Amino acid sequence: MGVNTRELVLDILLALEREEDYSHRLMKAVLDKYDYLEARDKAFIKRTAEGTLERRLELDYYLEQHSSVPVRKMRPLIRCLLRMSAYQLCYMDAVPDSAVCDEACKLAARRGFRKLKGFVNGILRTISRNKENLPLPDREKEPIYHDSVKYSTPEWLVGLWTERYGREMTETLLEGLMAVHRVSLRFALHVSADRREQLCGMMAEKGISAERSPYLPYVYLLEHMEGAGALPGFREGLCTIQDISSVLAVEAAGIRETDFVVDVCAAPGGKSVLAGEKACRGNVLARDVSEEKLLTIAENVERMRAGNIEAQVYDGTCTDECLLGKADVVLLDVPCSGLGVIGRKRDIKYRVKPENLESLTQLQRQIVRASAGYVKPGGTLLYSTCTIHPGENEEMVRFLTEELGFEPVSLEGVLPESVLSVKKRTEELLSRSGKQPAAGLTEAEAAACMQILPGMMEADGFFLARFRRSR
Repeated sequence: MGVNTRELVLDILLALEREEDYSHRLMKAVLDKYDYLEARDKAFIKRTAEGTLERRLELDYYLEQHSSVPVRKMRPLIRCLLRMSAYQLCYMDAVPDSAVCDEACKLAARRGFRKLKGFVNGILRTISRNKENLPLPDREKEPIYHDSVKYSTPEWLVGLWTERYGREMTETLLEGLMAVHRVSLRFALHVSADRREQLCGMMAEKGISAERSPYLPYVYLLEHMEGAGALPGFREGLCTIQDISSVLAVEAAGIRETDFVVDVCAAPGGKSVLAGEKACRGNVLARDVSEEKLLTIAENVERMRAGNIEAQVYDGTCTDECLLGKADVVLLDVPCSGLGVIGRKRDIKYRVKPENLESLTQLQRQIVRASAGYVKPGGTLLYSTCTIHPGENEEMVRFLTEELGFEPVSLEGVLPESVLSVKKRTEELLSRSGKQPAAGLTEAEAAACMQILPGMMEADGFFLARFRRSR
């Protein structure tokens, strides 16, 4: 008997419902296990599972309009089955509606819910008939609720961003998070421009489109890539998958050839490897809190042939007295809420709760306070997160300057002009909406940091800020 791809999708969604693991890890495990399936089947599994998860709140809203039973009171299997089927009806034109409804009924029966076939069929047939005119909440009367449903993002999060960025910018941000982004590929710095173009030509022969990023010459944006391992040059350490925002964090640190760099929360090691390439006659100490995280660093270091990086297990909340005043550069990419990478890790927006954010900011401050002393006088501290939340970002800038005595350093001269123009455009749009561009920071603090917003550039949501230890 062949593999039922819809049943695999259903099992993925049920596992996510039980919060057994994160979506990107579950998806990788399933696709690895069923790697023998045809590319078309694997693409169906990936798109249906990820799309259903991404649009869960929107799909629940539609289901509520056509069901006599509230979604929250449905059996978990039926709830997940209806969501994935509604997603196919609304967003996958290649699948005939009749097939979606019939397969959902068969799957309900196969999984022990034969008596609910009529219930499932009735809801899906109704959605199928009305899918061109499915209603949303009133945009003018209930703007937060409307955007929450339309962009399938919890109301509290839409409200948080609307208060900070205004309605126009928030919609741009939400659209950016839901957009399909190309894969960001970084070439090693020693790879020449001619060799990069040669490798991109080899990718084109495999059906992979590679376009140079408008921000950095050694970063390319890929489409139609199925797996990194098959990329020309990947196994040889000539390139790696790394989002442009992460690359910019290392660029912003202004690392010199002979620098000693400490990367406090280094996993999976992308920043450490790039830091090692920049500090080609120096050294990088890459640390993280567990052996599991250290393994991901070691894998990247080994594949990229990064011989000047030492990886260690170390808890970033504890100060290592031996490192005090020793580092030219300290990279602090701290654990965060991850709201900037919702586009790649779709379940984050449902798992993060407002009450979680306070404990996260406390953890971040612990790490910053414990590690700030590693910077030698005159050295650089580069703080970064992959989130879009003032409490984890701009407020940390004030903490570093006001409580720890660090001096903010402008990003002018270390980031490319093309990136700084995005920063300027973002600030102008915020001002036009009556919002403060840098959430009440001083002019010097504002010049030292950048909040990268999806929708403003093709990148993850990311925050970075540069400081100098003045004493």
